[in-house]
Amino acid sequence: MSDKNNEDLKRQASENTLGLNPVIGIRGKDLLTSARMVLAQALKQPFHSVKHVAHFGLELKNVMLGQSELKPEDGDRRFADPAWSQNPLYRRYLQTYLAWRKELHDWIEHSSLSEQDASRGHFVINLMTEAMAPSNSMANPAAVKRFFETGGKSLLDGLSHLAKDMIHNGGMPSQVNMAAFEVGKNLATTEGAVVFRNDVLELIQYKPITESVHERPLLVVPPQINKFYVFDLSPDKSLARFLLRSQVQTFVVSWRNPTKAQREWGLSTYIEALKEAIDVICAITGSKDVNMLGACSGGLTTASLLGHYAALGEQKVHALTLLVSVLDTQLDTQVALFADEKTLEAAKRRSYQAGVLEGSDMAKVFAWMRPNDLIWNYWVNNYLLGNEPPVFDILYWNNDTTRLPAALHGEFIEMFQTNPLTRPGALEVCGTPIDLKQVTCDFFVVAGTTDHITPWDSCYKSAHLFGGKCEFVLSNSGHIQSILNPPGNPKARYMTNSEMPLDPKAWQESSTKHADSWWLHWQGWLAERSGATKAAPSKLGNKKYPAGEAAPGTYVHER
Repeated sequence: MSDKNNEDLKRQASENTLGLNPVIGIRGKDLLTSARMVLAQALKQPFHSVKHVAHFGLELKNVMLGQSELKPEDGDRRFADPAWSQNPLYRRYLQTYLAWRKELHDWIEHSSLSEQDASRGHFVINLMTEAMAPSNSMANPAAVKRFFETGGKSLLDGLSHLAKDMIHNGGMPSQVNMAAFEVGKNLATTEGAVVFRNDVLELIQYKPITESVHERPLLVVPPQINKFYVFDLSPDKSLARFLLRSQVQTFVVSWRNPTKAQREWGLSTYIEALKEAIDVICAITGSKDVNMLGACSGGLTTASLLGHYAALGEQKVHALTLLVSVLDTQLDTQVALFADEKTLEAAKRRSYQAGVLEGSDMAKVFAWMRPNDLIWNYWVNNYLLGNEPPVFDILYWNNDTTRLPAALHGEFIEMFQTNPLTRPGALEVCGTPIDLKQVTCDFFVVAGTTDHITPWDSCYKSAHLFGGKCEFVLSNSGHIQSILNPPGNPKARYMTNSEMPLDPKAWQESSTKHADSWWLHWQGWLAERSGATKAAPSKLGNKKYPAGEAAPGTYVHER
């Protein structure tokens, strides 16, 4: 595989991972309903349809005569091969496809469908047109070139990969060579130990690497649907190592992978488990409170925990960091397109019958939300070019999914439907009503400008729900890159603003731009809130909570 192709796949992967939204599910039934609606619309508006067919015919004539101006969108890497623009046959093939796709979307756009039905129509048409892109066919010039270069071996390799995926990957193209990685061997290798375990989580304490450490420790809470080692992938992009270098006593939660026996675990179950972990950390470090970091659904869980502590009048958390977390769930994105009452109820019912929601099923659904980046990309690479799937740690982690207990999945869906964190007392956890305005600690919120999973303006609105002082940071990146943002990347940028106007756009317009990673900005913010320094402990755990299994522990290996 060429280095450039490999780098492209890696970049697209890092822009489109960590996208598992436990609320969203597209049923085949929903797609069929939308497809039927599109066909019915063609019959309901015959003159409208005929007009667009005629328009397509005119554009086709221009294509054949070499007079068409149609070309792919800037940045569409599928058609980067010069043959698509320079070879007359390839150019006409591509322009015919572009004309057909454009006319279908124009037809939907100017039909009499409601706004939501039109959006669903666009989605279904997009699935069909992207699947039928010329770049996905054997005529792809890169595939033809490769076929002759390898004497036909690329075709045989591609068929072999296809057969393997049919048997082992549910017919989906493999995104990564899973055999290239092993958790604890070349991923999640930072030194540490499990110092506490309950039914729900393992608590890992990392070994300090500096002579002195800040008194107040940090607890990192990952999302429940992914494994914790996104915070400790490889040494060069490990947030855990960065924290240790910054003299922070670092603890991380490794969630258990639930089975249907744990179907009743809900938000309160996870919060009670976190409360136990916090008490253990305070006992080990001698600190009366902790700082916390929550990412995605882990951020939602952490915010609910802080609301619970506020209701009890307990000051256990000194400062909070939220990464790409949406608490105000009024999402206006493609992700929420099929999330209506009926679909959400059906999703709840299905996971309750099964006892769990499978992360792998969710990953499959999400892949169809971004088919070019997460399916057809790999179709071309693995099958048409006959390349091995990429070796990329983020993709391995993204494919190493976990399950969600049915009760927690149901609660996430209800939160999506009723948006309770925006109203005092609308959510109850562990027997207390939650009012985030009562959470008055300082907090640091990170969002990504090109994040299509948790849009940055939704993260910004969520930041206004708390009662404390907020430092909002906007990173020039997608979802996963907003977390994995080690210093030293020349392309990295982020924005800050001392003011927090209600309107996200107003915040952005008056913000200050900075070069490099937000990690460095956060490092200073966290140090100010981590207390004085003291000599680093010589061993992990304490007498009551001795160090057990070496990191990454045992729960992370559960399948």
